[in-house]
Amino acid sequence: MKWSILTLILFSFYLCVAQNDEVPKLPSMSLEDAGFNTSEVNHIVNNIWSMPPGDFRGLVVIKDHQLVIEEHFHTFWRISIHDVRSAGKGVTALLLGIALKEGLINDVDQTVYELLPKAKYPTMHQDFKKIKVRHLLNMTSGLDADTDNSDTPGHAVKWGAMNDWKNYILGISLKSKPGENWVYADINPLLIAAIIEEKSGMSLKDYAKEKLFDPLGITQFYWYTNAANQTGAAGNLYLTTLDFAKLGVLVANEGKWQDQQIIEASYIEQLISTKVAGVSEWWNMADHYGYFWYKSTRTFGNQEFEYLFASGNGGNHLVVIPKLEMVIALTSSAYGQRYAQRRTFDIMRRVLTAYEQ
Repeated sequence: MKWSILTLILFSFYLCVAQNDEVPKLPSMSLEDAGFNTSEVNHIVNNIWSMPPGDFRGLVVIKDHQLVIEEHFHTFWRISIHDVRSAGKGVTALLLGIALKEGLINDVDQTVYELLPKAKYPTMHQDFKKIKVRHLLNMTSGLDADTDNSDTPGHAVKWGAMNDWKNYILGISLKSKPGENWVYADINPLLIAAIIEEKSGMSLKDYAKEKLFDPLGITQFYWYTNAANQTGAAGNLYLTTLDFAKLGVLVANEGKWQDQQIIEASYIEQLISTKVAGVSEWWNMADHYGYFWYKSTRTFGNQEFEYLFASGNGGNHLVVIPKLEMVIALTSSAYGQRYAQRRTFDIMRRVLTAYEQ
């Protein structure tokens, strides 16, 4: 039998979609059963379609481990992977939880100096004897690095293009006492990655695939990893919107995916509850920060919601409302645009306002 090129393309398309339909392994729930106002949600979706300039990518809502909303926009669809930028830091925090569960790290009060061998990293500054894993997670390491100041020696412009950045970042000294000041800096998740990579003998990308992505059925992703097999743990992670949401289920479900305990519940509790810094003056969309996640309490409609979210440039948010076991994933490619984060916040606000239960 002869097949036309168009038929072959369509058949390949069908196979791809069919295979990926099996990946999520999530049952569905209607908007009404989940407690949402159906007409309001439909209005939100229609409004997103009409928003210029067409750079909002996806909206997924999961409630009680069931898929409630899955919408993709403007050439993006279920199997399109997307750069979630700094929301990848929140994924790095989940991977640390796995490393703790496996015993690669004893606890978050160990210092960087004791976790990385001095003989292997001779440039490691003595200041790392004072910096605990906890300080890295909370952006309170005190290192001379600031994402908002490219003149600081630990800024990503100094090391991001290196084929091997580990020795460079381990040579950065302290600017303030660890635990005293909150300063957002990409160097902190990079150091978490360095520890996991050293203890596991794998790149963070490969560790994530084996320990986190595979168990969740996440088969499509890209995470930038340099020539020395060091993964860009501060971002550079591409996921589908649906898979992005599935990672939030681990937080909402106390570290469990279906019947598998991937991260200890006690660690997830710490991740949710830790609020080391009031960041509202730095960014008015969040109240606190801890474990690479932002924490907020806001009133939408007639309800108050306490939630946490991983956030990335361009308007990429992974929102978790633990008390409702609800996850909202929003993806957008409005990188560097002033409207990006506000637009994503407004869509999230409207979704939660439509929740009436």
